[in-house]
Amino acid sequence: MSFSDKLQKNISLKNLTTFRVGGKAQYFFEAKNQEEVIEALQWAQQKRLLFFVLGGGSNVLINDKKYKGLVIKVQSSKFKVQSFENGFKVIEVEAGVSLGRLVGVANEEGLAGMEWAMGIPGTVGGAVCGNAGSFGQSMADIVESVKVIDTANFQFSIFNFQKNKCEFGYRDSIFKHNKNLIILSAKIKLPIGNKEEIKNKMKDFFILKKQTQPIEYYSAGSIFKNQELGIKKQELLEKFPELKKFQEKGFIPTAWFIEKAGLKTKQIGRAQVSQKHSNFIVNMGGARACDVKKLIDFVKKKIKKEFDIVLTEEVQLKNFKK
Repeated sequence: MSFSDKLQKNISLKNLTTFRVGGKAQYFFEAKNQEEVIEALQWAQQKRLLFFVLGGGSNVLINDKKYKGLVIKVQSSKFKVQSFENGFKVIEVEAGVSLGRLVGVANEEGLAGMEWAMGIPGTVGGAVCGNAGSFGQSMADIVESVKVIDTANFQFSIFNFQKNKCEFGYRDSIFKHNKNLIILSAKIKLPIGNKEEIKNKMKDFFILKKQTQPIEYYSAGSIFKNQELGIKKQELLEKFPELKKFQEKGFIPTAWFIEKAGLKTKQIGRAQVSQKHSNFIVNMGGARACDVKKLIDFVKKKIKKEFDIVLTEEVQLKNFKK
Protein backbone atom coordinates (compact mmCIF):
# COMPACT_ATOMS: atom_id res chain seq x y z
CA MET A 1 0.00 0.00 0.00
CA SER A 2 1.39 3.40 -1.01
CA PHE A 3 1.84 6.39 1.29
CA SER A 4 -1.10 8.23 -0.31
CA ASP A 5 -3.34 5.22 0.29
CA LYS A 6 -2.48 5.23 4.01
CA LEU A 7 -2.75 9.01 4.40
CA GLN A 8 -5.96 10.13 6.11
CA LYS A 9 -7.75 13.48 6.12
CA ASN A 10 -9.78 15.40 8.70
CA ILE A 11 -9.12 12.95 11.53
CA SER A 12 -10.21 13.87 15.05
CA LEU A 13 -7.32 13.94 17.54
CA LYS A 14 -9.55 14.05 20.60
CA ASN A 15 -9.40 10.36 21.47
CA LEU A 16 -5.69 10.15 20.70
CA THR A 17 -4.76 12.24 23.74
CA THR A 18 -4.99 11.44 27.43
CA PHE A 19 -6.86 14.74 27.94
CA ARG A 20 -9.57 13.65 25.48
CA VAL A 21 -9.71 17.10 23.92
CA GLY A 22 -8.54 18.55 20.62
CA GLY A 23 -9.61 19.30 17.08
CA LYS A 24 -9.05 17.60 13.75
CA ALA A 25 -5.89 17.14 11.71
CA GLN A 26 -5.96 18.24 8.09
CA TYR A 27 -3.73 15.24 7.31
CA PHE A 28 -3.04 12.26 9.53
CA PHE A 29 -0.66 9.34 9.12
CA GLU A 30 0.04 6.32 11.32
CA ALA A 31 3.72 5.42 11.05
CA LYS A 32 4.26 1.79 12.05
CA ASN A 33 8.04 1.77 11.64
CA GLN A 34 10.97 4.15 11.30
CA GLU A 35 10.86 4.04 7.50
CA GLU A 36 7.26 5.26 7.52
CA VAL A 37 8.14 8.06 9.93
CA ILE A 38 10.80 9.25 7.50
CA GLU A 39 8.43 8.87 4.54
CA ALA A 40 5.81 11.02 6.28
CA LEU A 41 8.35 13.70 7.19
CA GLN A 42 9.60 13.85 3.61
CA TRP A 43 6.04 14.16 2.29
CA ALA A 44 5.26 17.03 4.67
CA GLN A 45 8.42 18.83 3.64
CA GLN A 46 7.73 18.35 -0.08
CA LYS A 47 4.25 19.80 0.42
CA ARG A 48 5.69 22.56 2.65
CA LEU A 49 3.27 21.62 5.41
CA LEU A 50 3.54 22.08 9.14
CA PHE A 51 3.79 18.81 11.02
CA PHE A 52 4.05 17.46 14.51
CA VAL A 53 4.78 14.00 15.82
CA LEU A 54 2.23 12.51 18.21
CA GLY A 55 3.18 9.64 20.49
CA GLY A 56 0.87 8.38 23.21
CA GLY A 57 -0.94 11.71 23.45
CA SER A 58 0.06 12.34 27.06
CA ASN A 59 1.63 15.59 28.27
CA VAL A 60 0.06 17.46 25.36
CA LEU A 61 -2.83 19.86 24.90
CA ILE A 62 -4.08 20.15 21.31
CA ASN A 63 -6.22 23.11 20.32
CA ASP A 64 -9.88 22.61 19.37
CA LYS A 65 -9.15 24.30 16.05
CA LYS A 66 -8.20 22.29 12.99
CA TYR A 67 -4.49 21.64 12.64
CA LYS A 68 -3.51 22.75 9.16
CA GLY A 69 -0.74 20.32 8.44
CA LEU A 70 0.28 16.71 9.01
CA VAL A 71 0.04 14.85 12.31
CA ILE A 72 2.28 11.78 12.39
CA LYS A 73 1.13 9.20 14.92
CA VAL A 74 4.22 7.13 15.77
CA GLN A 75 3.37 3.48 16.37
CA SER A 76 6.77 1.87 15.85
CA SER A 77 6.95 -0.93 18.38
CA LYS A 78 10.21 -2.90 18.06
CA PHE A 79 12.64 -3.44 20.91
CA LYS A 80 15.71 -5.59 21.48
CA VAL A 81 17.40 -6.53 24.76
CA GLN A 82 21.18 -6.69 24.58
CA SER A 83 23.69 -7.94 27.13
CA PHE A 84 26.15 -5.39 28.45
CA GLU A 85 29.05 -5.35 30.85
CA ASN A 86 29.34 -5.04 34.63
CA GLY A 87 25.87 -6.34 35.43
CA PHE A 88 23.92 -4.13 33.00
CA LYS A 89 21.73 -4.74 29.97
CA VAL A 90 20.67 -2.34 27.20
CA ILE A 91 17.19 -2.22 25.71
CA GLU A 92 17.14 -0.70 22.23
CA VAL A 93 13.58 0.53 21.88
CA GLU A 94 11.72 2.40 19.14
CA ALA A 95 10.04 5.73 19.87
CA GLY A 96 6.49 4.40 19.50
CA VAL A 97 6.80 1.76 22.22
CA SER A 98 4.66 2.68 25.20
CA LEU A 99 6.45 3.53 28.43
CA GLY A 100 4.31 0.91 30.12
CA ARG A 101 5.57 -1.75 27.72
CA LEU A 102 9.17 -0.74 28.42
CA VAL A 103 8.53 -1.05 32.16
CA GLY A 104 7.09 -4.50 31.51
CA VAL A 105 10.10 -5.61 29.46
CA ALA A 106 12.47 -4.41 32.18
CA ASN A 107 10.47 -6.36 34.74
CA GLU A 108 10.49 -9.51 32.60
CA GLU A 109 14.27 -9.25 32.20
CA GLY A 110 14.87 -8.56 35.88
CA LEU A 111 16.24 -5.07 35.21
CA ALA A 112 15.97 -2.34 37.84
CA GLY A 113 15.71 1.42 37.41
CA MET A 114 12.33 1.82 35.70
CA GLU A 115 10.00 1.10 38.61
CA TRP A 116 9.21 4.82 38.96
CA ALA A 117 7.59 4.83 35.49
CA MET A 118 4.89 2.36 36.47
CA GLY A 119 1.53 3.84 35.47
CA ILE A 120 2.93 6.76 33.45
CA PRO A 121 1.22 6.96 30.04
CA GLY A 122 2.86 7.94 26.76
CA THR A 123 5.62 6.59 24.55
CA VAL A 124 9.37 6.25 24.89
CA GLY A 125 9.92 9.00 22.31
CA GLY A 126 7.80 11.48 24.26
CA ALA A 127 9.32 10.43 27.57
CA VAL A 128 12.86 11.01 26.26
CA CYS A 129 11.92 14.33 24.67
CA GLY A 130 10.40 15.70 27.88
CA ASN A 131 12.77 13.83 30.21
CA ALA A 132 9.75 12.33 31.94
CA GLY A 133 10.18 11.42 35.56
CA SER A 134 8.60 10.71 38.90
CA PHE A 135 9.64 10.20 42.51
CA GLY A 136 12.99 11.93 41.97
CA GLN A 137 14.02 9.79 38.99
CA SER A 138 13.83 10.45 35.25
CA MET A 139 14.69 9.21 31.77
CA ALA A 140 18.03 11.04 31.97
CA ASP A 141 19.12 8.47 34.56
CA ILE A 142 18.72 5.53 32.18
CA VAL A 143 19.17 6.81 28.60
CA GLU A 144 22.43 5.72 26.99
CA SER A 145 21.87 7.25 23.54
CA VAL A 146 19.09 8.54 21.28
CA LYS A 147 18.71 7.93 17.54
CA VAL A 148 17.20 10.89 15.70
CA ILE A 149 16.46 12.19 12.24
CA ASP A 150 17.31 15.84 11.58
CA THR A 151 14.79 17.44 9.19
CA ALA A 152 16.55 20.82 8.95
CA ASN A 153 17.37 22.36 5.58
CA PHE A 154 15.54 19.67 3.61
CA GLN A 155 18.16 17.14 4.72
CA PHE A 156 17.27 13.93 6.49
CA SER A 157 20.41 12.97 8.36
CA ILE A 158 20.14 10.12 10.86
CA PHE A 159 22.57 10.03 13.75
CA ASN A 160 22.92 9.18 17.43
CA PHE A 161 23.03 11.58 20.35
CA GLN A 162 25.07 10.20 23.21
CA LYS A 163 23.65 10.95 26.64
CA ASN A 164 26.01 13.86 27.30
CA LYS A 165 24.77 15.56 24.11
CA CYS A 166 21.07 15.28 24.93
CA GLU A 167 21.17 18.33 27.24
CA PHE A 168 18.82 16.70 29.72
CA GLY A 169 17.42 18.99 32.38
CA TYR A 170 14.37 19.07 34.59
CA ARG A 171 11.59 17.93 32.20
CA ASP A 172 13.79 19.15 29.40
CA SER A 173 16.14 18.05 26.61
CA ILE A 174 17.65 19.32 23.38
CA PHE A 175 14.85 17.51 21.51
CA LYS A 176 12.20 19.60 23.23
CA HIS A 177 13.73 22.82 21.91
CA ASN A 178 14.97 21.71 18.49
CA LYS A 179 11.84 20.63 16.63
CA ASN A 180 13.94 19.50 13.65
CA LEU A 181 15.20 16.58 15.72
CA ILE A 182 12.70 13.72 15.57
CA ILE A 183 13.37 10.80 17.91
CA LEU A 184 13.35 7.39 16.23
CA SER A 185 14.63 5.17 19.04
CA ALA A 186 16.68 5.12 22.23
CA LYS A 187 19.03 2.81 24.07
CA ILE A 188 18.10 2.34 27.72
CA LYS A 189 20.79 1.04 30.08
CA LEU A 190 19.57 -0.74 33.21
CA PRO A 191 21.26 -2.78 35.96
CA ILE A 192 20.34 -6.40 36.60
CA GLY A 193 18.37 -6.58 39.84
CA ASN A 194 16.19 -8.83 41.95
CA LYS A 195 12.88 -9.61 40.22
CA GLU A 196 10.89 -9.79 43.44
CA GLU A 197 12.25 -6.46 44.70
CA ILE A 198 11.57 -4.84 41.32
CA LYS A 199 8.01 -6.14 41.32
CA ASN A 200 7.39 -4.86 44.86
CA LYS A 201 8.79 -1.41 44.02
CA MET A 202 6.56 -1.18 40.96
CA LYS A 203 3.55 -2.08 43.08
CA ASP A 204 4.45 0.49 45.75
CA PHE A 205 4.95 3.28 43.22
CA PHE A 206 1.64 2.52 41.50
CA ILE A 207 -0.25 2.50 44.80
CA LEU A 208 1.29 5.87 45.67
CA LYS A 209 0.27 7.27 42.28
CA LYS A 210 -3.31 6.14 42.83
CA GLN A 211 -3.34 7.79 46.25
CA THR A 212 -1.84 11.12 45.16
CA GLN A 213 -2.84 11.60 41.51
CA PRO A 214 -6.28 11.84 39.86
CA ILE A 215 -5.78 8.84 37.57
CA GLU A 216 -9.54 8.28 37.53
CA TYR A 217 -9.94 11.37 35.29
CA TYR A 218 -8.62 12.27 31.86
CA SER A 219 -5.62 14.58 32.20
CA ALA A 220 -2.17 15.27 30.77
CA GLY A 221 -0.26 14.75 34.00
CA SER A 222 1.44 17.68 35.72
CA ILE A 223 0.54 20.93 33.98
CA PHE A 224 3.40 23.06 35.31
CA LYS A 225 7.03 22.44 36.16
CA ASN A 226 8.01 22.62 39.82
CA GLN A 227 9.95 25.69 40.91
CA GLU A 228 13.70 25.18 41.05
CA LEU A 229 14.53 28.78 41.92
CA GLY A 230 14.33 29.96 45.51
CA ILE A 231 11.87 32.47 46.94
CA LYS A 232 13.56 35.81 47.50
CA LYS A 233 10.72 37.87 48.95
CA GLN A 234 11.24 38.02 52.72
CA GLU A 235 7.55 38.69 53.40
CA LEU A 236 6.60 35.42 51.71
CA LEU A 237 9.19 33.48 53.69
CA GLU A 238 7.83 34.98 56.90
CA LYS A 239 4.22 34.31 55.93
CA PHE A 240 4.91 30.72 54.83
CA PRO A 241 7.74 29.21 56.93
CA GLU A 242 7.40 25.88 55.09
CA LEU A 243 8.92 27.55 52.01
CA LYS A 244 12.32 27.43 53.70
CA LYS A 245 12.02 23.65 54.09
CA PHE A 246 11.09 23.28 50.43
CA GLN A 247 14.05 25.38 49.36
CA GLU A 248 16.41 23.10 51.27
CA LYS A 249 15.22 20.26 49.01
CA GLY A 250 16.15 22.26 45.91
CA PHE A 251 12.65 22.79 44.54
CA ILE A 252 9.19 23.95 45.57
CA PRO A 253 6.16 21.93 44.36
CA THR A 254 3.99 24.05 42.07
CA ALA A 255 0.99 22.26 43.56
CA TRP A 256 1.77 24.04 46.85
CA PHE A 257 1.50 27.49 45.24
CA ILE A 258 -1.75 26.58 43.48
CA GLU A 259 -3.29 25.23 46.67
CA LYS A 260 -2.20 28.22 48.77
CA ALA A 261 -3.70 30.54 46.16
CA GLY A 262 -7.06 28.86 46.78
CA LEU A 263 -7.30 27.43 43.29
CA LYS A 264 -7.93 23.78 44.13
CA THR A 265 -11.17 22.73 42.34
CA LYS A 266 -11.19 25.99 40.35
CA GLN A 267 -13.20 25.21 37.23
CA ILE A 268 -13.65 26.75 33.78
CA GLY A 269 -16.14 24.97 31.60
CA ARG A 270 -15.61 21.27 32.27
CA ALA A 271 -11.91 21.64 33.05
CA GLN A 272 -10.98 21.65 36.73
CA VAL A 273 -7.92 22.00 38.95
CA SER A 274 -7.81 18.58 40.60
CA GLN A 275 -8.98 18.16 44.18
CA LYS A 276 -6.44 15.36 44.68
CA HIS A 277 -3.37 17.01 43.11
CA SER A 278 -3.58 20.72 42.29
CA ASN A 279 -0.87 20.61 39.60
CA PHE A 280 -3.23 18.46 37.55
CA ILE A 281 -6.05 19.85 35.45
CA VAL A 282 -8.68 17.20 34.80
CA ASN A 283 -11.39 16.77 32.21
CA MET A 284 -14.62 16.42 34.17
CA GLY A 285 -16.35 15.17 31.04
CA GLY A 286 -16.99 17.28 27.96
CA ALA A 287 -14.14 19.75 28.51
CA ARG A 288 -12.69 21.59 25.54
CA ALA A 289 -9.08 22.52 24.92
CA CYS A 290 -10.01 26.19 25.20
CA ASP A 291 -11.37 25.54 28.72
CA VAL A 292 -8.09 23.94 29.75
CA LYS A 293 -6.04 26.73 28.19
CA LYS A 294 -8.11 29.42 29.92
CA LEU A 295 -7.64 27.62 33.23
CA ILE A 296 -3.89 27.35 32.67
CA ASP A 297 -3.71 31.09 31.95
CA PHE A 298 -5.87 31.90 34.97
CA VAL A 299 -3.66 29.88 37.31
CA LYS A 300 -0.49 31.46 35.90
CA LYS A 301 -1.89 34.96 36.35
CA LYS A 302 -3.02 34.24 39.92
CA ILE A 303 0.33 32.73 40.99
CA LYS A 304 2.22 35.63 39.45
CA LYS A 305 0.06 38.09 41.41
CA GLU A 306 0.18 36.19 44.72
CA PHE A 307 3.80 35.01 44.75
CA ASP A 308 5.56 36.86 41.92
CA ILE A 309 6.32 33.45 40.41
CA VAL A 310 6.08 32.81 36.66
CA LEU A 311 4.90 29.25 36.10
CA THR A 312 6.23 27.30 33.13
CA GLU A 313 4.06 24.72 31.43
CA GLU A 314 5.28 21.13 31.47
CA VAL A 315 2.47 20.13 29.14
CA GLN A 316 3.14 20.83 25.45
CA LEU A 317 0.70 23.22 23.75
CA LYS A 318 -0.06 22.34 20.11
CA ASN A 319 -1.69 24.63 17.56
CA PHE A 320 -1.99 27.55 20.01
CA LYS A 321 -0.69 30.99 19.08
CA LYS A 322 2.44 31.95 21.00
